[in-house]
Amino acid sequence: MNVAHLLSERVQADPDGRCLVYSQGGIDRVKTFREVESECDDYAHGLRTFGLRPGDKVLLMERPGPIFIALTWALFKLGCVPVFLDPGMGVKPLLRCIEQLKPDCLIGLRRAHILRSLHSKAFQSVRRAVVTDGRWIGASPLWRVSPPGAGPFAPHEVTKEQLAAILYTSGSTGPAKGVEYRHGIFHAQVAALKNMFDFQPGEMDMPGFPLFALFSTALGLTCVLPELNPSRPASVEPARLVRAIHDWKVQNLQGSPAIWDKLGKYCRDYGIKLPSVRRVITFGAPISLEFIEMWRKLMDGHGDVYTPYGATEVLPVSLISGAEVMEQTSDRTKEGAGTCIGLPVEGVEVRIVSTSDEPVTEWNDELLVREGEIGEIVVHGEQVTWAYFDDQEATQNSKILQGDKVWHRMGDLGYLDGEGRLWIVGRKSHRVQGPDHVYYPVCAEGIVDQHPDVLRSALVGLGKAPEQKPAVVLQLHKPKLHKDVAERNRIVREVKELLAGHALYGDVKTVLFHKDFPVDPRHNAKIDREALAEWAEKQKEVKEG
Repeated sequence: MNVAHLLSERVQADPDGRCLVYSQGGIDRVKTFREVESECDDYAHGLRTFGLRPGDKVLLMERPGPIFIALTWALFKLGCVPVFLDPGMGVKPLLRCIEQLKPDCLIGLRRAHILRSLHSKAFQSVRRAVVTDGRWIGASPLWRVSPPGAGPFAPHEVTKEQLAAILYTSGSTGPAKGVEYRHGIFHAQVAALKNMFDFQPGEMDMPGFPLFALFSTALGLTCVLPELNPSRPASVEPARLVRAIHDWKVQNLQGSPAIWDKLGKYCRDYGIKLPSVRRVITFGAPISLEFIEMWRKLMDGHGDVYTPYGATEVLPVSLISGAEVMEQTSDRTKEGAGTCIGLPVEGVEVRIVSTSDEPVTEWNDELLVREGEIGEIVVHGEQVTWAYFDDQEATQNSKILQGDKVWHRMGDLGYLDGEGRLWIVGRKSHRVQGPDHVYYPVCAEGIVDQHPDVLRSALVGLGKAPEQKPAVVLQLHKPKLHKDVAERNRIVREVKELLAGHALYGDVKTVLFHKDFPVDPRHNAKIDREALAEWAEKQKEVKEG
């Protein structure tokens, strides 16, 4: 059950097939599946000689690219537990996670070892250190640890229940937590992705998030590594992506909506078509109807946009296509029904339970709400992770046990419609709790976002629950409109008219303007509603003053 067998199977099926395409010194390079596994085996031999053993927690802090991919597969083969932290979370949260993790080994760039030198307390558990880009005091160079030519390395034997990796959440909705991934969970995810999209070996895939490259490799896809900073995906240079997509006839684009929104607008503005693309798969944040329409045109009618729903703790849960959104659900979204995120994927059970901020230790059918009623989304399936690393409180707050089944509480609120499709209305922590009603952000935003001047909106609560008042914050397409008092007054009036047509959201009396919404560090697309709510409170205080 070692997940590393997925790479070996691809090598056996097509050893000379293209595995990775990447840019080095301005020149495109290609590695075959055989070459990637050979490099992986060299690393595995060297790291075992260096002292790494099965079960060791290895903090991997390497930039996206061939070395990152080969090292990750090598650690799987060794039976070690690679740990992936999001550098975009900031230094203090990063150090807090490392101190809690107590890694046995650090493998990474010199900047990671500089961080270790400056903050030795957080790294005091590290007994082995490897630097991947040259030399550093107290660390062994990777080229010396793993010289080439050692030969094949047989994967360490494991069961599907054994720990394979620890992936940290981004920390965008609370402190970052380490999610325990078992070998069987990775296998289930690969099978689910294959079933969802019918990926065929040899397809050209461009993953916009480093870990997606591992799934691409396991599925036999050719992974065209984009030139982008994973800590700031929205800073990508679109022209480079266009060149790679055209040169390699890329068929699949995966990653944050922030990447593909910037690329799509660049192509739209310069009249560029991307006819080779068949699938744009976005993760991490909702996408707009404008986004779907734009990309369906760029693909020249040959492809579609897909939005899988999930989280670090369980992915995928459900799936919806752009065509289904445009043809079947968008009108309801504009009326305040929330956002449809599709039917649950095969093998995943989805239930809606009563909303609660308290732990629920054991499953009880009395938790279930009536059909069509809004509640908390909970899921079960082979892709569901069992626990957070060394965080019993977080595990108890997020998991419900039913015999040997584990239900994960998504932290999102929603409902199932008559056709079994899942609709989302917002995060549980983002609901606005007033004295008489509960207001759900995604429902209100679906109404407001159809205004032609609104780029995006956010419903936030003013005051403390359960006495909160709802307020809508707007970010406009044209920044200059923020300074025009007459235009702002017009937009406020028109937005309130849109909301007035809804029995509940007609209660919204406060409309504010923000030039640039704060967003999460991982995807650069998910609105940081906590920060926005704090800002809105201050604006209210100024107005009342």
